[in-house]
Amino acid sequence: MAQVELKMPKMGESVHEATIIRWLKNEGEQVEADETILEIATDKVDSEVPSTAGGTLVKRLFNEGDVVQVGTAIAIISTGGAEPPSSGNGQAKAESPAALPVAEKVVSSPAPTIATAPAPMALANGSRFYSPLVRTIAGTEGVSQGELDAIPGTGAEGRVTKKDILAFVEQKKNGLQTAPAGSPGPAVQTVQAPAAATRPDAKPAVSLSGDVEIIEMDRMRKLIADHMVMSKQTSPHVTSYVEADVTNLVMWREKVKKAFEKREGEKITYTPLFIEAIARAIKDFPMINISVEGSKILLKKNINIGMATALPSGNLIVPVIKNADRLNLVGLTKAVNDLANRARQNKLQPDEIQGGTYTITNVGSFGNVMGTPIINQPQVAIMAVGAIRKKPAVIETPMGDTIGIRHMMFLSMSYDHRVVDGSLGGSFIRRVADYLEQFDLNREF
Repeated sequence: MAQVELKMPKMGESVHEATIIRWLKNEGEQVEADETILEIATDKVDSEVPSTAGGTLVKRLFNEGDVVQVGTAIAIISTGGAEPPSSGNGQAKAESPAALPVAEKVVSSPAPTIATAPAPMALANGSRFYSPLVRTIAGTEGVSQGELDAIPGTGAEGRVTKKDILAFVEQKKNGLQTAPAGSPGPAVQTVQAPAAATRPDAKPAVSLSGDVEIIEMDRMRKLIADHMVMSKQTSPHVTSYVEADVTNLVMWREKVKKAFEKREGEKITYTPLFIEAIARAIKDFPMINISVEGSKILLKKNINIGMATALPSGNLIVPVIKNADRLNLVGLTKAVNDLANRARQNKLQPDEIQGGTYTITNVGSFGNVMGTPIINQPQVAIMAVGAIRKKPAVIETPMGDTIGIRHMMFLSMSYDHRVVDGSLGGSFIRRVADYLEQFDLNREF
């Protein structure tokens, strides 16, 4: 009777682990090839895992809430019949090379407490960012916030890796590690101890008197919060503004939108027009298309534009248009509409929200005229486009200056002042405005 291991799939270059949200099949149930067996979540996006073979789900190797490394066996499927083997499950787990690292720490544990929610202390403390796996291990092993902060990180930008925290836990069990000075010990006490008020990163006390409703953040909101705090701590933000006269662009869209939708079956919005201008400007100023790694600057050859998209839940996600500079206006329109629609339906693939080199956010869709966006790390710049409004403006003509009604909008760009100075940041945003202002009214689509 043949058995097949269903493994945690690879979900993108930078995704190394995922959390099991919900099993859709129970042990002993029949499954078809390509039928969805479970739902998973990464720090990027939620996804479904289909069966790689038809047969019987013999064993689920992890529980809902467990954090599992990519490539690890998560279930056993028997393709030879409905009867599960009497003693083969343990052998299958033991013989799986991919499952060994997790099995030693999680599966073989008498009580797989890794499935429980991490303790409050394991969240990012405001000065360092911790991955969901590190937070889970810290909560499971009773590592206090002070101890977690004191662990030297060997990951990118000094982050604590799984290897770092497991080594710390092992040394602590062997009596080779002592609690750092000022650490009260237990996780919850670290947050609640009165002495914490004297710490530089201590949070102000919140009064709960009066009519107050306490709402727990969902998983995505916690990830967004951690990412935003990390970005502000990583990059010194500077924001530049320009006002652009986009009258030609507005008139052109009004002129062609019906014919465009009839021919292409897609509605043309302003977003692809903005992305087109940004991609052109990046070609003129390639040092905006970079990231920072220590003391090194990584110049990205591909122009991958992320577009911040609001979800029905109120959260935010940033799908990425890869190689945006290689797409014509029709291609950009189709890509923008497709990614935005599937983002709102929670149907994006992990690869579709990775690899961005520059981000645009449309605050004008909420009636705002400008904004000061936070950089989407590890990028170094992000642009906010404001609402387009009719305003009186000075029009220069060969016969002299006149006052006319024009369609005006503000562009604002936040950039990382470690590597982008005011000259580059200001010149770039001005170039984007120039491309929008010089839009050809007679352009064919």
